[in-house]
Amino acid sequence: MLAAKICEVERSSDVHLSWGSLSDHYFNWSGSLIVASLTGAFGSSFLYGYNLSVVNAPAVYIKKFYNETWERRYGFSVDESTLTLLWSITVSIFAIGGLVGAIIVTPIVKFFGRKCTLLLNNVFAVTAALLMSFSLLAGSFEMLILGRIIMGVDAGISLSALPMYLSEISPKEIRGSLGQVTAIFICVGVFTGQVLGLPEIFGQESRWPYLFGAIIVPSLIQVVILPFLPESPRYLLLEKHNTSKAEKAFQTFLGKDDVSHEVEEVLAESRVQRNTKLVSILQLLRTRAVRWQVITVVVTMGCYQLCGLNAIWYYTNSIFSEAGINHETIPYVTLSTGAVETVAAVFSGLVIERLGRRPLLIGGFGLMVVFFAVLTVSLTLQKTVHWLPYLSIFCILAIIASFCIGPGGIPFVLTGEFFQQSQRPAAFMIAGTVNWLSNFAVGLLFPFIQGGLQTYCFLVFAAICFAGAAYLFFVLPETKNKTFHEISQAFAKRNKVSLEMQEINHYPGERKSSAEQESTFTSSVNNGETKKGIV
Repeated sequence: MLAAKICEVERSSDVHLSWGSLSDHYFNWSGSLIVASLTGAFGSSFLYGYNLSVVNAPAVYIKKFYNETWERRYGFSVDESTLTLLWSITVSIFAIGGLVGAIIVTPIVKFFGRKCTLLLNNVFAVTAALLMSFSLLAGSFEMLILGRIIMGVDAGISLSALPMYLSEISPKEIRGSLGQVTAIFICVGVFTGQVLGLPEIFGQESRWPYLFGAIIVPSLIQVVILPFLPESPRYLLLEKHNTSKAEKAFQTFLGKDDVSHEVEEVLAESRVQRNTKLVSILQLLRTRAVRWQVITVVVTMGCYQLCGLNAIWYYTNSIFSEAGINHETIPYVTLSTGAVETVAAVFSGLVIERLGRRPLLIGGFGLMVVFFAVLTVSLTLQKTVHWLPYLSIFCILAIIASFCIGPGGIPFVLTGEFFQQSQRPAAFMIAGTVNWLSNFAVGLLFPFIQGGLQTYCFLVFAAICFAGAAYLFFVLPETKNKTFHEISQAFAKRNKVSLEMQEINHYPGERKSSAEQESTFTSSVNNGETKKGIV
């Protein structure tokens, strides 16, 4: 009965809110909202993307640096297998740092807030940049590896704190589009790393340290601009209980003076949660009402990394070399991959609120299966037909575009949409842990998988993409323009709990009887308070 009341009020209030998603859709993008999203992403997800691709262009020179350093220390050259292991560690250790960042982000965002976490995170980026850029001068490859670990910590924190910040400052009508800013800037970062790695810029033996020193620039820009923007209004209301600052933050981000509806909407959530503390990972895993949400986040994040795209970024040059592309041409062919990724990510951001999350995710993984299969055939038969290397290039570009249209950014959006405020930090920690462990596995194991399976290595990724698409087809509901309560309702049957039981599971501090809850709810509505559950 309580659930019926909530749904009834939600349906009536949706009539009044429909203008936000239709006629005034584009007016939701205030100047401050745009600046906050661009600045936050430039100093965060941009650096993640940049560090995915930046090691690709100077790989030959860095390996030479490793060999020379080894020979100078020990008097003999490093053997090929040891050099391959050192290089794999250099590439994949970034993910270990990311795992550390994902683990420590929860207490940091709780204590410092979302915005301040993004600001403080730049300490890791600057430290990493200095270590990596001076490694050649110091004759220490350990400095480069340590810098990659620290840069990973920066990425691990930012890939949790940034989506959290963006999801909490955006109106629900554009929550998906704003969430895609994270993915778009990952793509821009990848492309920038490829451009700066060209031989005409920093892709030379004497200049490769500058590729890592350039990391300082986005960090400094974020440090200069972000302090002038507000903290997340939901964080200020629900965790700091500062109504006046939250109102100002809403006014700044929404670009309007009357934010009473938004404040009341979040305060309604605050009143329900007033006896509920932040949920731990163990508590979240034990909460039956969000069991399938957690499983879905684990699956989407795992497929996000294990689908094979990072293998392409880390080892693009070697893949193109295996495809028979001329060595001098490879840097410019590689550049096209970053351009395609950026265009596809922007396209996804433009259509996500029209098409929804579900078709983009399933369609993206499905197309990747097709193009991975064609790529395998192309690489296997390339020596028999002269034009097949060009088909291999096309397939790689198509795989990248398919990834960026859906799987590239939506997993981060879903993690923010599936869980309420008190559960969100733990959910992002789980998502981040799966994300970075999978990233590490791909970076470390792909050279050996490629060596063992040769041209059939991409069938492994095709199988993962197929499994991910099949799971999402049967389990994932559409979350476009849905409140938290509506998303919970969509999962209720699969979680085998009633909506009333979900309320108890979500808010263990509020152990009122159903009659009391309904009485309280009805009273609130009669007093003019339209409560929509959790947004």
